[in-house]
Amino acid sequence: MAKRIVILGSTGSIGENALAVVRHLADRFRVTGLAAGQRVARLAEQAREFGCDWVFTPHAERRDELAGALPAGCRSLADAEELLAAVTAADVDMVLCAIVGTSGLAPVLAAIRAGKDIALASKEILVMAGEIVMAEARRHGVRILPVDSEHCAIFQCLDGQPPPDRIIITASGGPFRDQPELDLATVTPEMALAHPTWNMGAKISIDSATLMNKGLEVIEARWLFGLAPDQIEAVVHPQSIIHSMVEFADGSILAQMGYPNMQLPIQYCLTYPERMPSPVKRMDFAQLHTLTFVPPDPARFPALRLAHEALRAGGVQPCAFNAANEVAVARFLDRRLAFSGIWRVVEDVLAATVPGHPETLDEILLADRQARALAAQVADRLAR
Repeated sequence: MAKRIVILGSTGSIGENALAVVRHLADRFRVTGLAAGQRVARLAEQAREFGCDWVFTPHAERRDELAGALPAGCRSLADAEELLAAVTAADVDMVLCAIVGTSGLAPVLAAIRAGKDIALASKEILVMAGEIVMAEARRHGVRILPVDSEHCAIFQCLDGQPPPDRIIITASGGPFRDQPELDLATVTPEMALAHPTWNMGAKISIDSATLMNKGLEVIEARWLFGLAPDQIEAVVHPQSIIHSMVEFADGSILAQMGYPNMQLPIQYCLTYPERMPSPVKRMDFAQLHTLTFVPPDPARFPALRLAHEALRAGGVQPCAFNAANEVAVARFLDRRLAFSGIWRVVEDVLAATVPGHPETLDEILLADRQARALAAQVADRLAR
C-alpha cells in the first residue's frame, strides 16, 4: 500500500525536492495534502499533478484565487483549524514539515499526537520546543525523521549503533568563508544570498551566511539525539561532501557522504527503514581530490557561541534565539539592518530575556512573541 503523506511547505526548495522524490517513486507514495504560502498558482499546479485531496494557504486573501485554480475533488481548507484536522486524519501516514519559521509547530504537534510519523525539515520546531516535541513523540510512539542533510547524516550513522561520544556537524561556511578581509557590515542581501553550494530559500541562505543555521542545528541535534551541548561540535567543510560525522567511545568515526542534493535525505526519511534506488549523482572518487576541514571563526561569526550559550541556559533561551534571528534576518533582507547586526540582535535579546521554562504550546508561543517584540526594539535601535 502506498504511504500517504502531507507536505507542509510544498512550494519551497524542500517541498519541491520532496515532490521530485514522490515523482520518482510514484508507486510508493500518495500525496493527500499540500500547504504553502503565497505561491498559490504553483500550489494549484502541484495539486493537479499529484491528485491531492486538499491544499492550504495561511493567507486568507489568496484562498479564493487558490480555490478557483484547483482540480475537481480537491478542496481549499478554510483556516488553521481545518489544517490541524487534515494532518491528523486517518488517511495520513506521515507529515513532512518544510515550513520556514515557527508556523509548522502547531500542525506538527497535532500530527504527533495523532500518531503520524514526522519527516522534519523545519529546524525551528525543535529549537523552540524540542523538549515538548520529543516527549510527545515518545509518548505516542512516533518517529521524528530528520530531513536536514546534516541531521539525516547523523541519524544514518547512529542507526543500530551505541550512543556516541560526540557528533560533528559540517558547515559549508557560506559565501564569505574565504573573504577574511571583507567588512561584514557592508554585506548586501544579494551578496549573502549567493550560496556557494546549496540552492535554498532566502531565510536559510542568510542563516548559512551568518552560520546561524549551524547554531540552530546544534540546538536541534541536542533534542534529536539526546546529547549534551559539549558533545555537539561544528566544523567548516567547504566541499559539502561529508554531511556530518559521529565519533564513538573507541575513537571510531562514521561519516555520511554524498554530493549536495536534498533529494537523498528526503528519500531516506520518506522510505525509512528501506533504501530505494535514487536518481542522484553517484560519487566519483577519481574527481574528488580534496576534502578540507577548518574550525569556524568565532570572532567573525559568533552564531555558534550564541547557540551554545542558549542551549546551556535552556528553558526559554533557545526559543528567544530563534525568534530574534528570524526578526533580524527579515530586517536585513528589507535593508533595515546591517548584516553584522543580525548577531547583535540575537545577542542582545538573549541577554535581556527573562529566564523561564515553557511547558505548553501556548507558553512557547508567548515566549516567541515576547522575543520577537524585543528583537524588533533592538533592531530599531541598531538601525538609528
